[in-house]
Amino acid sequence: MEAIKVQDIAVNDLPWRIEYDASRCTRCGSCVAGCTFHAIEFGVRRQSMTVSKENTPMPEHTQVAVTVVKQSSDLKNACRGCGMCERVCPNDAIRPVRNPDSRKTLLSRDNGPIKRGGRTNLNAQRTLDKIIVGRISQMTDPSLDAARHTFDIRAPFGRVLSAKELPFTLSGGQLKMKKRVPPVKWIYPLIFSDMSIGALSTRAWEAIALATAYLNEKCGLPVMMSSGEGGMPVKLLESKYLKYFIIQIASGHFGWNRIIKAMPHMVTDPGGVLIKIGQGAKPGDGGLLPAEKVAEHVQAIRGVPKATLSSPPNHQGLYSIEESVQKMHLSLNAAFGFRVPVAIKCAASSTSVAVYNNLLRDPYKICGGFFLDGIQGGTGAANEVSLDHTGHPVVSKIRDCYLAAVKQGLQGQIPLFGGGGIGMTGNAAADAFKMICLGANGVFVGKILIQLLGCVGNENGRCNACNTGKCPTGICTQDPRLVKRLDVDRGAQKIVDYVLTFDQEMRKLMAPIGNSSLPVGRSDALVSTDKAIADKLGIQYVC
Repeated sequence: MEAIKVQDIAVNDLPWRIEYDASRCTRCGSCVAGCTFHAIEFGVRRQSMTVSKENTPMPEHTQVAVTVVKQSSDLKNACRGCGMCERVCPNDAIRPVRNPDSRKTLLSRDNGPIKRGGRTNLNAQRTLDKIIVGRISQMTDPSLDAARHTFDIRAPFGRVLSAKELPFTLSGGQLKMKKRVPPVKWIYPLIFSDMSIGALSTRAWEAIALATAYLNEKCGLPVMMSSGEGGMPVKLLESKYLKYFIIQIASGHFGWNRIIKAMPHMVTDPGGVLIKIGQGAKPGDGGLLPAEKVAEHVQAIRGVPKATLSSPPNHQGLYSIEESVQKMHLSLNAAFGFRVPVAIKCAASSTSVAVYNNLLRDPYKICGGFFLDGIQGGTGAANEVSLDHTGHPVVSKIRDCYLAAVKQGLQGQIPLFGGGGIGMTGNAAADAFKMICLGANGVFVGKILIQLLGCVGNENGRCNACNTGKCPTGICTQDPRLVKRLDVDRGAQKIVDYVLTFDQEMRKLMAPIGNSSLPVGRSDALVSTDKAIADKLGIQYVC
């Protein structure tokens, strides 16, 4: 007998087990065909049976070979718990079940980290969950009627000059402008965050883009969508819908050759430009698009061969805040004739206030927004160690930046947008409202969008295989067979429905505190049930 290899991986060592009932299975093969990770396969099992082959009962004990579905114990093909096998099985004969005895083994490091997280796990206790909208008085400070009152839910995107800096002169009873002012667009305070074509499938990206256009054209909500690093389709760059999109440039500069070539053919300016310096979910990692996801259309858009594409964690060649203003903000503003707001996105950090202060003092007055990304964002493409142990909570950093601007009398001049876990516990409107009351002008969301499209990943390790190119729902893959599983129109409709509900809920939160417009900095509308949080954010403590 061969010696037992105790270091070998068994099914019981994996986070998910396949529960299979051979008596219900018809061996149709749907589950095996539907599993993108090859976690299950057909096998043969010897089974002891008692049968009678004669006309009269004559029991006979025999051994027969039975075709069954078996689970792979290979870490590379481990079950991710996505449940696709359960969905396609016509007889309810198979389903994934979380394995309570999982060793989370570290025996094999050949395939990188064994488990990847959908979002941060250790930081599930969020600050926003301990903040309540508390300023409601129907006597001394009457509330508004959420159903009938008119609300102006708009946020500025672009550098807002103070009254003293406006270049107006009074001549002949008329105001005349001596020089141009920085461009400012009034947008909806919910921005679809940057997820690129490549990270998402073409259908997933198209569904979000369709929802963006529909919300603007049909619903009157000026929602903006960030393209993510990697460029955009030429047809979109040359269409009138470009005005609803924020073109992103990141450290990899992927896709910008195509954008530059499309500039002479653009019929409208983009909604904005976003320079991504860092991201909150995995600061220090940068971006990584595995070769498996670099399909032909991704190669064409980005102008690269089929290879693993790495975006450095920071822009090479930028050594100071002042230099970034000169090199990037000035050049990108000039590229679009100073008609397009140019914003910057950074990971929340201990130096966020310093960066914001430098941008406020920018003599060119060209920074159109400051995007802060916190630790609690991220998708299943980020390593769990990064999600759990690196990054900075965004709530206190947004508050610190706002209060720093207030001390200088410069609040509102560079709009603040916060992201990272917005809507993580189910209600993005409440999270956005609290962020705005603490000083943000708006929020940006990403993970919510792919969940609306049908993502099955969660914070408990289910699926979370965005990095593998084997996404079973067709959202984060370039495999044509898997991409077909995603219904573009239905996905876009779900996003539209969610944003319309978000809009209604924002009105229901603004009405009790008596605000017709966004309550930016209205911290008196908030209370906290945690003394430490109340002291840090400067809001009232209640119990």
